[in-house]
Amino acid sequence: MRVLAVIALLLWAGPALAVGADEKMLPDPAQETRARQLMEDLRCLVCQNQSISDSNADLARDLREIVRERVAEGESDAQVRKYMVDRYGDWILMKPPFNIRTAILWLAPLLFIIAGGLGAWAFIRRQRPVRQAEALDPDEQARLRALLDEAP
Repeated sequence: MRVLAVIALLLWAGPALAVGADEKMLPDPAQETRARQLMEDLRCLVCQNQSISDSNADLARDLREIVRERVAEGESDAQVRKYMVDRYGDWILMKPPFNIRTAILWLAPLLFIIAGGLGAWAFIRRQRPVRQAEALDPDEQARLRALLDEAP
């Protein structure tokens, strides 16, 4: 039971470990909470599919500092997100919006499924049907019977 409690505690505290000891938290807990929520929505540009809140990369630490600075200056969440998108593009958002620039990102899985389905359909369609054996005529049947009778 203790082992499970320790594992649960480590899993629960895992994201907190990403925040380095050298990072300066905001003095206002409400602002720090807001900043952390924003950090969860921003992608680490170095790591694969990790938020800057979860990442240990140096760039993620720098981005966390920028978010904290902007929140401390009194910017709204939308302003902070806009600043980051203007600077790094839609890629920085964990959930990028659907627009003309991100359409391929959102539609690519559907396009791959359709292409795979069409490929499978074309493959199956090109398969040759198995030829049915034709029935032997009486002469062939007689020769086959004679050959089978001769066999030892």
